[in-house]
Amino acid sequence: MESAMRIKTRVLPGKKIEVTSPSLVEGEQVEVFIVFPDAAHGRRRSVMDIIETTSPPEVFKTADDADRHLERERNSWDR
Repeated sequence: MESAMRIKTRVLPGKKIEVTSPSLVEGEQVEVFIVFPDAAHGRRRSVMDIIETTSPPEVFKTADDADRHLERERNSWDR
């Protein structure tokens, strides 16, 4: 059986979704991911909206301060 499949379907009355495929095995447990179209659910965000939700950048007084910070970050990757 395939490890994943992508099927588009419509929401049926009663807010139900039906998926049919010859690849599915009766009784087998599967995971279902539901991906909404962004525009249909008002989830489209501008770049500025995304930037505003991030932490403010760390401000360094000198280039040496920035270099020390970057060195600590690089060293943490090896752990």
